Amino acid sequence: MEVGLVGKPNVGKSTFFKALTLKDVKISNFPFTTTQANIGVGYVKKECACKFFGVKCNPINSICIDGYRFIPVKILDVPGLVPDAHKGKGLGNKFLDELRRASALIHVLDISGKTNELGNPAVNHDPERDIEFLLKEIDAWFFQIVRRNLEKIKNKVKYEKANLVTELSNKLAGIGIKEATLLKVMKSLNIDSLDSLEDNLEKFSSKLRESKLPIILAANKADIDTYRNYDRLKERYEIIPTFAEGELALKQASAKGLIHYIPGESDFEIIGNLSKEQEMALEYIRGFMKKFGSTGVQECLDKAIFEKLDMIHVYTVENERKLSDSKGNILPDVHLMKNGSTALDLAYKIHTEIGRKFIAAIELREQVRVGRDYKLKDGDVIKIIAGR
Repeated sequence: MEVGLVGKPNVGKSTFFKALTLKDVKISNFPFTTTQANIGVGYVKKECACKFFGVKCNPINSICIDGYRFIPVKILDVPGLVPDAHKGKGLGNKFLDELRRASALIHVLDISGKTNELGNPAVNHDPERDIEFLLKEIDAWFFQIVRRNLEKIKNKVKYEKANLVTELSNKLAGIGIKEATLLKVMKSLNIDSLDSLEDNLEKFSSKLRESKLPIILAANKADIDTYRNYDRLKERYEIIPTFAEGELALKQASAKGLIHYIPGESDFEIIGNLSKEQEMALEYIRGFMKKFGSTGVQECLDKAIFEKLDMIHVYTVENERKLSDSKGNILPDVHLMKNGSTALDLAYKIHTEIGRKFIAAIELREQVRVGRDYKLKDGDVIKIIAGR
């Protein structure tokens, strides 16, 4: 599961990526700073189970900061997108090929309106145009993929009576489309045959893209939004005001021991000696956080994973009394699971052999023994019982 950062050039996408991952990338004020995909690790945030149980945890596959569990997620920063990218403009083809790997997208906008569609300096450019063109480009790319693959199976469906949904899902497996997703989208559009699919192919492709690749809108550079574009667009779009430069500065200051900061929170504490310039910069960031509740960067990633992709987090332990693994690490591992997953799904995620030999599970918050069909809840702590 990867989250892709997309947007036109020069909107602060590389800064956003570094703020999420703290990975060194080129950060410059000109188009196409990023010419190939950067891959890093960001972290989604949940209240840690250590609070509920009153224990000190020792995470292995994640991080706990002051009772908040940070769970790793791959982040993909792809080259900037310009209009007609699906026709090869700019770095378009390279950009679109990278999208195959993503499960969700964060569209980083320059909400200040100070860059045009190509990422060059501008005065009062309307960021709504960027929302529209990026959606158009991604939908056009998706349409091309669906149309190309439909052509490959048409004769088989028409003359050999092959199953349309099965054949198409096999062809689209490379971009993560499952048969159940196809059926759901077809039903929503009353598509029940090859002819009706061809008649509604653009609508179908767009709906399929929405299901496969949901998009979060990040109104970046909201700290310099002098034209109040965010206030205008929030009435029409689900959009999050962000200050990526501020988030990056906070994480760097925290790493140097100058402040205590928990990503996603509404404030921070100064704990080190600061210069006057540093104090002024941090107070500027604090002002943004007071206005909007946070820098918005963490919120974008959390929303992508837990709302758009409908994931939950579940802890696994081996020793139910000590809440530990075999080495004594308390609440060591947490897993991101699709909402609706079962105890058996979790067992298979840990190891195929554990899934195959599954007997039962114990949910430790409520201290109940459950079976293979038990629907996991967000924050569950699970002990799997398996045969030898």
